[in-house]
Amino acid sequence: MRKPWILLLIAALALPVAASGQGCMGGGSEEGVNVIGFIQPQFEYHPNYDDSDLSELTFTFLRARLGVTGTVPYDISYYFVMEFGPFMSGEPPYMLDAFITYTRLPYANITLGQYKQPFSMERNIACHKLHTVRRANFVEALAMDRDIGLMAFGEVAEGLNYHLALMNGTGKNTEDDNKGKDIIGRVTYEPMAYVTLGAGFVSGNSATDVEGADDNTKTRYGADIEVRYRDFLAQGEYIYGKDVGAYTEGGGCGGDPVVKEGSIKRDGYFILLLYRTEYNLEPVVKYERYNADKDDAEDVWHAWTFGFNYFMNDWTRIQANYIRRIEDFVPALNNDEFVVQVQVVMQ
Repeated sequence: MRKPWILLLIAALALPVAASGQGCMGGGSEEGVNVIGFIQPQFEYHPNYDDSDLSELTFTFLRARLGVTGTVPYDISYYFVMEFGPFMSGEPPYMLDAFITYTRLPYANITLGQYKQPFSMERNIACHKLHTVRRANFVEALAMDRDIGLMAFGEVAEGLNYHLALMNGTGKNTEDDNKGKDIIGRVTYEPMAYVTLGAGFVSGNSATDVEGADDNTKTRYGADIEVRYRDFLAQGEYIYGKDVGAYTEGGGCGGDPVVKEGSIKRDGYFILLLYRTEYNLEPVVKYERYNADKDDAEDVWHAWTFGFNYFMNDWTRIQANYIRRIEDFVPALNNDEFVVQVQVVMQ
């Protein structure tokens, strides 16, 4: 199963064109194919971890990605990235992003293929530019990773940008199994040079196999803010989700979601503060709260992340995070984590 993917990647590398796109990595130029990617080996320590299947002390890999991006005449760009990470979902290597974009109109670019759903600020921060090693728990639970569909996006006024997509709603590399579709929208606005406001929604429905049950419906609302002032960064995001008929748990970036029957309402938020020092060192602190079932007052998860990012050069970064997790339910879990990640970007 691995050889066809490798052959496809080699063929893409041979194309004599360049690209830009809506993926994690930056776009290309008009001088030829641009090879993009990054690797993220890391060290993890889980003190007194409750899950005996996980090693308390281990070296592992989070992501290992390689792809190409380029443009072809006229006003067409392409973007193709494979995941080679040995511990991601599926059997690597597998296709992560693959889409084509028509760029003639800056206020209405059109993309078709597989890419991140345009919902959630933190979900759409490129994986190699995340300020902490882990995304917030509620973002992983409520904001779908990759999906397949059609999207329009662009700038409609100075500082006002939008994304509007029609997608299968079944996730990456998965055939559509129903007539329903997800409609996803996100708008960002910069009222001043150092402030960005964002809002988004997801509305979807799909057929259910449960006899006598209505079609499953999925609703998401989100709002976020980012403030950048000199070397200081502050971010905050809130997401509310309601699922009727069935819902998913787990998944996120590279994970396999588990489908469960029933209806549920969930929400969460995070606040992040970061400061870039003159020594290329960024101390960072992040607090997140996730209510995994709003009808259960005790099903609340909290997490504090303390750490730093150190940039050795423009391509190499070291992240060190200690994640203190706290649950309202009893007994609480022993699931704190210390992780050190080294990243090299190829671009």
